[in-house]
Amino acid sequence: MLVIGSANMDVVVRADRAPAAGETVLGLDYALYPGGKGANQAIAARRAGAQVKFCACLGEDAHGAALQAALAADGVELSGLRHCETPSGVALITVEASGENRIIVVPGANHRLTPEMLPATIPPGTLLLAQLEVPIETVLAGAAKIRAAGGCVVLNPSPVAGLAETARARLLEAADVVLANESEAAALLGMPTLTDPALAARRLAQGRRAAVITQGARGVVWAGSEGHGEMPAHDITPLDTTACGDAFAGAFAAALEEGAALAQAVRFGNAAGALAALTRGAQPSLPRRDAILARLALSP
Repeated sequence: MLVIGSANMDVVVRADRAPAAGETVLGLDYALYPGGKGANQAIAARRAGAQVKFCACLGEDAHGAALQAALAADGVELSGLRHCETPSGVALITVEASGENRIIVVPGANHRLTPEMLPATIPPGTLLLAQLEVPIETVLAGAAKIRAAGGCVVLNPSPVAGLAETARARLLEAADVVLANESEAAALLGMPTLTDPALAARRLAQGRRAAVITQGARGVVWAGSEGHGEMPAHDITPLDTTACGDAFAGAFAAALEEGAALAQAVRFGNAAGALAALTRGAQPSLPRRDAILARLALSP
């Protein structure tokens, strides 16, 4: 599997509640965690059992060194890493007592990842997992390389807010599988909100292998060439939802690459996303394969 995406250092602040505009509140504590949607999903897929190569751009700074070390510690293949003088990306995350989070991302070196930095050759049949915290032209170039090699493009369109209609259309055309949350799916379809997620999944699946829409505590819906369905969320008390979507994406993509049916891959990703909500931090919360399988063994 090839993951093209971002790597950030997450500055996580816990507070009883996030401040309103113009308000100051006292935080409970803070910590630094390696993160970024690309790095998170690469590690999530690796921990779920996939062999993963990660392509990203890091700054030549302490954050970049720490991010690279974290990826290496999980066995992610890093020949696709590039470095530049721009500082590494950071994400400023506020986690409320309820487990809900608010995130501001400063892209830094992530926006220096250009199409020319992508791997020159792609093994036949490679699965690509990509997000939108790096330049869209780089994502599209990577998707074209994967398609030329007969592979599968799984697109997690995050963040998608503010993209022009033409950009959204190009991304959808490049994707074989769209994996989005409700707000992302609505933006892709040019809607303010989703009133019928199941119908939205069927619309997004038209012309491609599948579409999956995650709904947090309301579960997940999917549609595609193998049919359509929905699945409830796991019954948990969330501690920190920061990387739940990334855990789902990595585990889902790992299962697809193994040859799992769409419903099975959704089930695997759903369990991973639930487990991630039980631990603080982005990468520390990403579950390993044995934990996902154990969770599934407890589910009907």
